[in-house]
Amino acid sequence: MKQQVVIIHGGETFDTYKDYISSLKNREVSLDKLRSQRDWKDTLAERLGEDFDVLSPRMPNGTNARYKEWEIWFERITPFLGKDLIFIGHSLGGIFLAKYLSENTISKTIKATILVAAPFDDANEESLADFKLSSSLAKFSEQSGVIYLIHSKDDPIVPFEQLKKYKQGLPNSKTIILNNREHFNQEAFPEIIKLIRTL
Repeated sequence: MKQQVVIIHGGETFDTYKDYISSLKNREVSLDKLRSQRDWKDTLAERLGEDFDVLSPRMPNGTNARYKEWEIWFERITPFLGKDLIFIGHSLGGIFLAKYLSENTISKTIKATILVAAPFDDANEESLADFKLSSSLAKFSEQSGVIYLIHSKDDPIVPFEQLKKYKQGLPNSKTIILNNREHFNQEAFPEIIKLIRTL
């Protein structure tokens, strides 16, 4: 039976609609940003091979994400998932998994949860709005299998200090620290391929 891997992508969230509109008016636009680009999430299935079933649901409204909308969609997807899952959350997708699994009991067994460049709180410049974590990560720790925290020291979007905060709340988690991967928006991510294959 194929190993199921579920990737929850990142996104942006804002405290108010006015903040979202301001972001649209002020964000940098360039030809490079308008061109189609693939990152590691797009290539994960082909790089892992036939032994893996990689699911990559598009979460609602990624440019103005709302936790409740993501929660509803995630719960619509859950019945299609098998057992011994590997969850991967990148950026906002990481804090979504941490929050959801801290506040809810999932009816599936989880082999591992991998948080890649996940924010922990509003210490960075971007607001987490309603994605903010509960006070305790105990339930997340209990039901998420082996937890891996992956972060790059030079991440310009989610500061490296956020990893340390997760480590405090999840002392049994394992960390993978890289030096020059920024926010992991590259097409190649060999470290995560290797990790998934060893689980």
